[in-house]
Order: sequence, then C-alpha cells, then structure tokens
Amino acid sequence: MCGIVGYVGNDNTAEVLLESLSRLEYRGYDSAGVALVCNGSLQVIRSYGRIFNLRQKMPHGIMATMGIGHTRWATHGKPSEANAHPHRDCTGRIAVVHNGIIENYKELKDMLLARGHTFTSETDTEVVSHLLEDNYTGDMQRALLETVRQLKGSFALAIVNQDEPGKIYAARKDSPMVIGIGEGQYFLASDVTAFLKHTRKALFLEDGDVAILSHEGVRLMDFEGREVFRSIKAIEWDLEAAEKAGYDHFMLKEIHEQPTSLKAAIAGRLDELKGNVNIKEITLTEEQIRNIRHIVIIACGTSYHAGMMGRYVIEELTDLPVSIEIGSEFRYSHFPLDESTLVIAISQSGETADTLAAVKDAMRNGSHVIGITNVVGSTLSREANDIIYMLSGPEIGVAATKTFTAQVVVMYMIAIMLARARGSISIGKASKLIRAIKTLPQKSQLVLDMEAKIAETASLFSKSGCFFLVGRHLNFPVALEGALKIKEISYVMSEGFAAGELKHGPLALLTTGVPVIAIATESELYDKMVSNIREIKARDATVIAVASESNRSVEQVADLAIRVPDSCEYISPILSSIVLQLFAYYVALARGCPIDKPRNLAKSVTVE
Repeated sequence: MCGIVGYVGNDNTAEVLLESLSRLEYRGYDSAGVALVCNGSLQVIRSYGRIFNLRQKMPHGIMATMGIGHTRWATHGKPSEANAHPHRDCTGRIAVVHNGIIENYKELKDMLLARGHTFTSETDTEVVSHLLEDNYTGDMQRALLETVRQLKGSFALAIVNQDEPGKIYAARKDSPMVIGIGEGQYFLASDVTAFLKHTRKALFLEDGDVAILSHEGVRLMDFEGREVFRSIKAIEWDLEAAEKAGYDHFMLKEIHEQPTSLKAAIAGRLDELKGNVNIKEITLTEEQIRNIRHIVIIACGTSYHAGMMGRYVIEELTDLPVSIEIGSEFRYSHFPLDESTLVIAISQSGETADTLAAVKDAMRNGSHVIGITNVVGSTLSREANDIIYMLSGPEIGVAATKTFTAQVVVMYMIAIMLARARGSISIGKASKLIRAIKTLPQKSQLVLDMEAKIAETASLFSKSGCFFLVGRHLNFPVALEGALKIKEISYVMSEGFAAGELKHGPLALLTTGVPVIAIATESELYDKMVSNIREIKARDATVIAVASESNRSVEQVADLAIRVPDSCEYISPILSSIVLQLFAYYVALARGCPIDKPRNLAKSVTVE
C-alpha cells in the first residue's frame, strides 16, 4: 500500500508534493520520490527511506507548476533508491508512480525486453512506463488507454509526460485514487489526507476510470475513452481523522482493510482450473518437496495462532507431520533439525527477535526456511531461504488484524502447494478449496457490514471482568487469537480454550453471568461444539455464539448469536476472526482504552 500524490497549480509544486507525501507516509516509508516538469523538462528526484531524506535531496529553489510524487511500501523489489518511484521510460520523458500489483508484469517485461527496452529496477511498476513508451505515438491519452487494457492486477497510476507539460494522467483499478478540487488548482492522491489543508472538495475515482488533470480542470473517461461523470463530495474530516480515513483508530481502519489485504495476498497466486497455487517465491523443487519428512512452524503471538491454523490445514492436506513451536521456546528445546525438515517462520514485521534466532538455528542445521512477513527488506527476508510477502500494506495499530488473516491465507496456499506436489490431494479437491479462498474478500466485507450488530453485542459485555472463548479444531486458534485481542486492547482477562478441555479444569471458573464466546460455525465437529455449549449453560454462564448464517437452531443453546456467511470449514474461521477483532475493538472503545497504543506493548518485538 503506497501513497500517490499529484498537483497542478500555481503554488510551489515541490513543497506541495512533499507536504502531501508527508501526510501519506503511513501508507509507506521505504522510499520516496517526485517527478517535476520544470521549464519543459522532466526532473525526477528520489531517495531511499523516509520523506525527510527526499526533502534533503530536493534542489534549492526548484520551480514547477505541476508534478507527481510517491511514498513506497515495497512489494516488488527491496527498498532502495533504484526501486523508488517515479519510474521512467527509456527516453526519460515519461514518469509513472503506482500503487497496487501488476500481476502480469513478468510477461510484459519479457515482451518489452525483446523489443529493446532497458530496465533499471526490480519493480513491477517499471513495466508501465516502458509500456506507455511503446504505445506512445504523440497522443498520451491513447497510449494510456492502450496501456491500461494490457495490465492485469490492481493499480492506481499517476503519469506525466515531458511532451505534455501541463497535464497529469491518472487511472484506477482496484486501488484508491481521489482528486481534490481547489481554487485554480487540482490535486491527485491515494486518499484525501494529502490535500485537506488546501481543499475539502473531493472527486473519488471508481474502478475503470481515467482522469486528466490540467490547469483548465479535470476530464474523466472510462478505459474505452468514453466520457464519465463523478459527483464532487464535501469532506467533513479534519486532518487527524483523515489519516485514519475517517476511522477513529488505525485498528478499526485496518480491520476494514481486510477485503483489500486478503485480495492482495491471493492475487496472482491461485490457479483454480489446474488446482494449483503459484507461489513463485518458493524455490523448492517438486522432488525436494517430496523428500520433506517433517515441517516445523515457528512464530510468536498472533503469528503463532496463524501458524496453528496452518498446521491443521497442512496436516489434513498432506501426509506430513507438522509441529508448531513458540519462537522464544524453540531455541532451548533441542529440536531435531536437518535437511529433511522444512521450517516455516512467520513474523509480521520480519524483525521478531525470538523467531529470527530460531531461523538462524534452522539454517545452521541445513533446514530449508520459508519466511512469511509483511515488510520488504526486513531481517527475516534476508535470513530465510525463501520469503513470501503478505502484501497487506502498513499496519499501524499495535494489535495485528489484517496481517493475521493474510498470514492464515498464505499458510493455506502453502498447504495446497505442498499437497499438490506430493500428490496427497486431487485436482478437484484443491480447486474446490481455491474457489473457497477466492470468496474471502467478498465474504469478509459481509462480516464488516454487520459491524453495528457486533458493536452492540460488545457494549452489552464491556463491563465484564473476564471473557472465555472456546472453539474446536481450526476454531481453537481463533479462540486464542480472539482472547489475545481482548487482552491487548481492553486490558480484560480473557482466555481461549479448546472446547473439549473445559471439563478438565476451566469449568471451575464459570459462574452466573460470565460471558463465553463459542465459535460454533458449521463443521464436522459442530454437534460436539453444541454439547460443549450445553455444558457451559449448565453452569449459568452467558453464551455468545459465532454461528453460520443459515444455522437457525443455535439460539436454542446460546443466549446471543453473531453470524458469519456460510462457508466451508477452512474459510469460516477467518471470518470468525474478523468478528472477534471487531468485538475486542468495541469492548476496548466502551472502556475508554488507548486502542492503537496499548500499554506496555510495541508493534515489533525486537528483543528477546
């Protein structure tokens, strides 16, 4: 998730762009750059790191009346000045900034290389600048329309051409883009935060829109060149609220970003027709995969819960035994590791000290290590043999939300890939699961649409002194993760249990009115889960059931029910996790807790 800005007007363009980029720095801070049209020539300034570094490199007194800028969250290519946007074509006359993922960049790059183009970065974005050059014959509008029709994936694009010094071109598909309408000046940005200081009039582009900004105004068309109209909206947020896109907290914003982050995690990686998962980052051959004898998953905190879900699915789909180990304990367990062991290390930040120490042990013993992280250029990305990026975009809230569900989906995809390579599942079964995974972005949005119901339920129990969460099979780690979220941000004692373990001790703690959240979505173990709920009700505790939408009998045993869309039992736990994230958020909100910055906790645990 990167930040794009653009400006056409009579103010100091360089300063407007730098200020706007600073407003968007939460969207990415690996590198930054601007492209300015100055006296008829295109000047590009880029830097590694934060916006401050770019400001230091800006030539003193540089004057321009239009330009584009970008702050990067690396996806393709490590953070570096060479990979920073804007990217230029071979002539140096066209510059492009981009947010999103070009799924067919490899095919386009190979075609362009064959035609003699020279590339200078590792990014998928650079293909766009060269493709524009290839399509440009003096008409930039036509070149852009031809280019966007060749692209697959998601993109928000901003483009300047030295030959047309008074215009900024933009296009949107599955990635946000908004235009600010000022007095004699026009702004382009990934969100309104960038230009709220200057104007509160915004025109939101929709998928398939192309825009041309100039000193005369804004023109809109679709990808076929047909004129379209979008109404101008008045923005009521102040700047602080706008950085959170109008949400009260980053955590809530990031919960709501899950349809997008889940889509990003699976983009270009699923082949439903062939029943295959294409994770190009994994370098293991099929023969090496068949020679694996044991898998060890290493993680901490929320990532550990994602690993637990991965363990269930890998063991069910493959013929391999899987261990899940806490990073801080693994180093002292004398666990047997060798070249027949595959290690999967999960860390949102890629800097979790305990997980990194375990990875180094695994590497010393000859195990192949696959790392899963959200941060390009992190230590884990350098230590592991292979690295898979979740592509979730920056997560500012300390309590992990969108990165958790992305981790789970990546684990599912690894499970399918391993199972197909080992011949332990059929094409049909793999295709069915892939089809179910593809429904996640849409179904997660349906869960978010029930926010008011979840908030109302949470407020009813916000004064409770403790919470119990119970689940079975894949829903057991969901219960653990839900309990962790409540602990982290509301400071209420919460415990997650495997539902079948209640009778082995925890039932002693249940008394009248104690709230128990029971994850009771449809699965092979649903009847057993109902029996566990009856055990809980027999102790006069209050049961809140998370149940499948079509289940109308759960109210017979539970006091309240929150529903998720009907899904297969691999998918419903992810949807239930989003319910629990919202529940925890609204409990903490009712209690007046500092949700984004809970006491004693940090986003990345970089010490042992």
